Amino acid sequence: MNGEFVLEMKNISKQFPGVLALDNVNLRLAAGEVHTLLGENGAGKSTLIKILSGAYRKDSGEIFIDGKPVDINGPKHSMELGISVIYQEFNLNPFFSIAENIFLGKEFVNKMGVIDWKATHAEAGKIIERVGLNRNTHTKIKDLSVGEKQLLEIAKALSLDSRIIIFDEPTATLSSKDVEILFGLIEKLRKENKSIIYISHRMEEIKRIGDKCTVLRDGRYIDTVDAKTTEREQLIKLIAGRKIDESLRKTPENPGKAVLEVRSLKAREKVEDVSFQVREGEILGFSGLVGSGRTETMKTIVGCMERLGGEVFLNGKAVKYKSPCNAMKDGIIYLSEDRKKEGLVLCMSVKQNISITNLRQIMNKGAFSAKKEVSFAKKYVKDLRIKCSAENVQVKNLSGGNQQKVIIAKALFSKAKILIFDEPTRGIDVGAKDEIYDLLLALAEEGYAIIMVSSDLPEVLKISNRVVVMREGRVSAILENENLKQEEVLHYAMGV
Repeated sequence: MNGEFVLEMKNISKQFPGVLALDNVNLRLAAGEVHTLLGENGAGKSTLIKILSGAYRKDSGEIFIDGKPVDINGPKHSMELGISVIYQEFNLNPFFSIAENIFLGKEFVNKMGVIDWKATHAEAGKIIERVGLNRNTHTKIKDLSVGEKQLLEIAKALSLDSRIIIFDEPTATLSSKDVEILFGLIEKLRKENKSIIYISHRMEEIKRIGDKCTVLRDGRYIDTVDAKTTEREQLIKLIAGRKIDESLRKTPENPGKAVLEVRSLKAREKVEDVSFQVREGEILGFSGLVGSGRTETMKTIVGCMERLGGEVFLNGKAVKYKSPCNAMKDGIIYLSEDRKKEGLVLCMSVKQNISITNLRQIMNKGAFSAKKEVSFAKKYVKDLRIKCSAENVQVKNLSGGNQQKVIIAKALFSKAKILIFDEPTRGIDVGAKDEIYDLLLALAEEGYAIIMVSSDLPEVLKISNRVVVMREGRVSAILENENLKQEEVLHYAMGV
């Protein structure tokens, strides 16, 4: 065994009922290295990381740390081996303080066996100073920003003296400022000889901070390449197994009449004076910096948030919704950016998640028809190419891309004609993104009016007919997407 590697995973395999999640996968991690782990949703990245974290046991294969074989038998054992995982969803107690979260389960105690809070807070202060978190250690987690919570998760890893730190999609919910802070901290960890596994679908991040890239596809090891010298197009081809042109723009043709019009909309949070209209057969992109009010605008339209002023017209008729259910009855559906908390019922099956939006359609003479529910689910699984072993499998067991397709199936089954997608491809790989784009374009061609809120500017420019740019709760520009450049959109988004 080569002693130069801090971690080596050889021929790792893992099988779940009906699914071979990992098939002889290899990974090598050197000291002081940022090793990016790439692959489409469902490629096996999460399963591999869960084996490292002790959440899953491998079926076969070998794991070596510092050249010595180990059999990771649980999360506690993984942490004792110096491995920490920072997940996209933070593992923090919102009502505990910073110090309590860092040392939960490993508090300092005095000779009497009582927690020594003075020592706990003093040590917590030293750790958060290392990561640049300028907060009082008594501050409750609920009072921290998303970026600060990310820094705290890293502080927790440092408190364990972890040598191997795994980041799972760390920038998915961060602002550009917080991303810069995170990258600076990763560089600092690298200089401290920490070894980092970094999972991301964002090519610009991989090229910027990665040293090596290991690519997985369909649970199999494909290749390990140099992150800096390997061309972006080659990486995408390795990930998807086919060529994908990220730059090609495909916008819907010949949009029709305006079906939804918003005039001078105002809400309590981040919505000051918003006006726009969307046409049938159109994809209307919404761009802007984090906190610009895009999501709040959509939630105000459908009744998730209280409208304090302005008007909304549906086919020329003024409407005001008290809840998303009322909006859905009128043919407007909002699909949340947080698919796990607001978009899907994870413990329910694919067929149940689809049918829940229109139970009337699966009634037969006043009684629930299980046969109809299965029939409709099979249709959408086939039409949208949802990868699942059966329509009765729980949605939580699907990849991110396939979960997103279930959300689209829900929208179609609801019979809504105005679809509002909030961050439809967040956390989804390039291959699955392309499939989602094709679905949205096909829906627009069928006459659906689509609003797409996205923080991914190339995505907005790729398929939108027009782009609404928001800044500080207001519309700063509505731009036709003909030869539109990213720089022009950013000009309005930043108020330059």
